Amino acid sequence: MQVEYGIEIANINKGSMAEKIGLLPGDLLLSVNSRKLRDPIDFMFYGADESLDIELRRNAKVINVKIRRDSNKEIGIAFKPFRIMTCKNNCIFCFIKQLPEGLRKSLYVKDEDYRLSFLYGNYITMTNLNKKDRKRIIEQRLSPLYISVHSTNKTLRNKLIGNLKAPDILKELKFLAENKLRFNVQIVLCPEYNDGRELQKTLSNLCKFYPYILSVAVVPVGLTVYRKQNIRPVEKQDAARAIEIIRTFQKRLIKRHGNPIVYGSDELHLRAEYPFPSLKEYGELHQIENGVGMVPLFMNLAKKLKLPKNPSSRKKFITFTGVSFYPFLKKFAEKLTEKENVYLDVVPVENKFFGFSITVTGLLTGRDIIKTVFDRIEGHETILIPDVVLNEDDKFLDDISINNVGETLGIPAKKIKSTPEGLLKGISEACQSH
Repeated sequence: MQVEYGIEIANINKGSMAEKIGLLPGDLLLSVNSRKLRDPIDFMFYGADESLDIELRRNAKVINVKIRRDSNKEIGIAFKPFRIMTCKNNCIFCFIKQLPEGLRKSLYVKDEDYRLSFLYGNYITMTNLNKKDRKRIIEQRLSPLYISVHSTNKTLRNKLIGNLKAPDILKELKFLAENKLRFNVQIVLCPEYNDGRELQKTLSNLCKFYPYILSVAVVPVGLTVYRKQNIRPVEKQDAARAIEIIRTFQKRLIKRHGNPIVYGSDELHLRAEYPFPSLKEYGELHQIENGVGMVPLFMNLAKKLKLPKNPSSRKKFITFTGVSFYPFLKKFAEKLTEKENVYLDVVPVENKFFGFSITVTGLLTGRDIIKTVFDRIEGHETILIPDVVLNEDDKFLDDISINNVGETLGIPAKKIKSTPEGLLKGISEACQSH
């Protein structure tokens, strides 16, 4: 019979406290200090004590082990993934429903899990929380959470998320604020739905939750060629109007709180053809993983980066990027070529798989990259692959591996961090390997 609690160990770090007390991969941890464990968050919460009494099941045998924690060291346990709470909404702009068949399986998982929101910054709508979930969020201080709001107009929001029975999001956010829990919010901007006056009303309502609301990101709706809903993309004029509304709120909020709170995503600025704010205006970059401040951060780091002399020894390297980021990466590559004798070609890749309106690097497929780069590969030593296009198994969205790319192009393919320093380090390491 399957138990309702217990978390299975996937790996034990060598030399860790967990290894020293004899924990093994496959062990099912049942409780810590008599507290039952449902998932790794429980272990993080109840396992914070200095002295731990752990009950576990190994095969059919129940074992108790004791451990005295060293506050300066991690216990050294990696757990198997827990069962994810899935989304029951039917958002009119749901990106997962705009995906064709044949991509890696994990892309089709519609998660709506407050635990993933707390752990990894995944966005939730708060439409599936029960009393136990709410109680746990409060008791374990699961904050900050990342909330998809889109609109504070209940009727409009429920239409956007395709769930007429969804609770009032203002009441949900009030629940978090009253319990002194912090949260970040995103608004997916859909022209003729939640823009203009609706956007103004939504921002006005959200900003009342300060200081518990840490940030609000306004991002343009992402639409692929496979979409079935009749939604038009965010055009230049739509993006410009949204940024003007955002700027009005920012000025008011800075004057009132010393904090702009509301931000337009990088893509919104690019579509409006507006200059980016200075990096300092993005504060703590609460939503950088949501594409808010990525470009300003990259350019700031590139400007400050101290470059070694002639690290490439006149060897040629090639990399790629999405269409929207191409001008910025190209500028950095030209600086390397001009001042440091680093020969780096940057290739903009149009997204033929999802449609040309998808311009970010992270949604490029291996096939589109190969087709675009193939005719320009001659004479280059290595192709540098930014990590944002790969998963933990070094595979692209279409399940092509980094090794497949290298084999097809006939040169080594090297994964790099998507930062100026990561790019330069990749070049340096590639030089040493030749």
